[in-house]
Amino acid sequence: MRILVWAFRAFLFFTLFAFALNNSHEVIVRWFFGHAWRAPLVIVVLVAFGSGCALGVLAMVPAWWKHRRIARRAVPDEAHDVAPATTPATPNVPMPYDGI
Repeated sequence: MRILVWAFRAFLFFTLFAFALNNSHEVIVRWFFGHAWRAPLVIVVLVAFGSGCALGVLAMVPAWWKHRRIARRAVPDEAHDVAPATTPATPNVPMPYDGI
C-alpha cells in the first residue's frame, strides 16, 4: 500500500512539475487604478492557490476556537477535580467452573 501512495505522490509531483514547465509564459494581472503585475503563469496560479488555502484556514479559525473552548469546558482541570470515589474491595471469591 505504501508503494502505491508513494507512486501516486510521485505522479502528482511530476504532473505539477510538467504543468509548471509548460506554463512559464508571462501573463499580466491587472489590478485596480492601472496597476499591473507581470509574472509567469505558474507563479500566478501558485499565488492564487496559496491565497485561497490561507483564506480557507483563516475562515476556519473561529470555529476551531469555539470547539476547543467547548472541549475544555467538557473536561475539567485536574487541579479542580474531586478525588475519585473508592470502590469497595471485592472479596477474593473463585469463579465457578462451567465444565468447558
